[in-house]
Amino acid sequence: MKPQDKIAIDNLRMEGKSAGDIALILHLSPNTVRSHIRRHPDLPGTRRCMTCGAFVAQPTGRREKKFCSDKCRMAWWNSHQDAVNRKAYYNLVCEECGKEFVSYGNNRRKYCCRACYLIARRAKSV
Repeated sequence: MKPQDKIAIDNLRMEGKSAGDIALILHLSPNTVRSHIRRHPDLPGTRRCMTCGAFVAQPTGRREKKFCSDKCRMAWWNSHQDAVNRKAYYNLVCEECGKEFVSYGNNRRKYCCRACYLIARRAKSV
């Protein structure tokens, strides 16, 4: 196969053409095109979506994209909750019972549970 054919195969793949369509356009054997695709699965400047496997075009000068859409991104993170690197854990002390508890996020809670909240609320209203 000529180097021009390899470049043409990659360009047509970037356009979303199938191996059979590429073979017809370039007048090559479909098995030759499939072999090239199998040996060179990743195209330069592209990446496959981590959820659906679709090609994700990479913008130049920006961070590398991992997903083709927000729908795929959210689906992947929802199914891989253990991979989330959570750093916003805070150790707090309950204002009612004095017990230490851990809170996630920047919602500075005052009470460790709903029961302590209700006790404190009743005490304030009396």
